[in-house]
Amino acid sequence: MTTYESIMSVIAKPMGLLLELIYNLIPSYGITLIVFTLIVRGCLFPVYASQIKGSMRMKDIQPKMQAIQRKYANDKQQMNVKLMELYKEEKYNPARGCLPLLIQMPIILALFVLLRNPTAFIETPQMIMAVHEPFLWIPDLSQPDSWILPIATGVAQFFAFSFTPGMGGQGADVAGTAGMMKMMKYFFPIMLVWMARAFPSGLAVYWFVGTLFMIAQSLLMSKWRKKQEARATAAKA
Repeated sequence: MTTYESIMSVIAKPMGLLLELIYNLIPSYGITLIVFTLIVRGCLFPVYASQIKGSMRMKDIQPKMQAIQRKYANDKQQMNVKLMELYKEEKYNPARGCLPLLIQMPIILALFVLLRNPTAFIETPQMIMAVHEPFLWIPDLSQPDSWILPIATGVAQFFAFSFTPGMGGQGADVAGTAGMMKMMKYFFPIMLVWMARAFPSGLAVYWFVGTLFMIAQSLLMSKWRKKQEARATAAKA
């Protein structure tokens, strides 16, 4: 086992145990990965909910941000000072949008290590063979899928950018952030298609199902926000 795998084993080992537990209940590795994904994403839901609420909060203070940007357009240093003061006053953290990705990345890397070398983390012979099971059109979940799953993953990621407020984080420069977000909306899904063609199919299944889960929770949070706004409007009337 390499040094990298040894570090990742801190996360990969319990993930392997969870996969074994689910597989013992559901003897289908493809469905096991889907259930595993839903469990992991469910545990991360409070983090995503906090991110989405923060992004919605950012929309509320955006007019004040734009006013500061116009006022100090020729003094970037003073603009940043005033923006930081605004963030502090409004109790808004522009970096919170990056938190879900930072938390999820070690899980993705550990899952990649687990699926690439399951014998290092899974001791049950039945489970070791399970990672090579076929699922739907995929003949072996431990091997990459050439096109269908990578493209589906890329398309899902594109819609995730469309439906998830503040995905990719919010910066101080609203115009610059908008440009960056627009670039990421188109560039990242294409990059993900290319990467998923080299991933074990099991990892691509995790990403695809997880992205669908993210879209669903974004829509639910958006619906919750509209209800909150409707209640606030009714209270003022």
